[in-house]
Amino acid sequence: MRSSFVGSAINASLYDVTDGDPEFIGIIANDTKIAYETQPGERVFMVVSEAADFLNAQLDGGKVYYSMVTPRMGAWKARFSLWPIRNDGTSKFNTQDKSFDKWIRATKLVENSPKASQWFNSNVDSVKAKQAKYWPVWQQKSEADLAKRTLNPEDGI
Repeated sequence: MRSSFVGSAINASLYDVTDGDPEFIGIIANDTKIAYETQPGERVFMVVSEAADFLNAQLDGGKVYYSMVTPRMGAWKARFSLWPIRNDGTSKFNTQDKSFDKWIRATKLVENSPKASQWFNSNVDSVKAKQAKYWPVWQQKSEADLAKRTLNPEDGI
């Protein structure tokens, strides 16, 4: 999901990069959400705009997990991060927060379109370059930072 006034004019693209190559999930604009069905187990997701950022996930089957795409200012335009939405109320984004129901109601579910897929096909080299540049930065994060940026099995509903 994505719901923030900051950077609202900039779109970001989402990927599953578990197997190394970016698998295009979709384009996320402000006040939208994307549903993505995947296999349980360890996954890695990436959000791309001016830069790339990542989210680890340890998913159980049969559950729904949520994450929040948040903007931060970059050199020329907004950059984005992915944050887990916890199911236990222990983080800024969590299902116990009264904002959670608002995020669910206020964000519009979007799906890939031929135009979005065409955009990805035209920009795949740029996406891969950002992945290659920012993945080593992600891997250098401390265990504590990575834990904050991981969806855990118990975060599923």
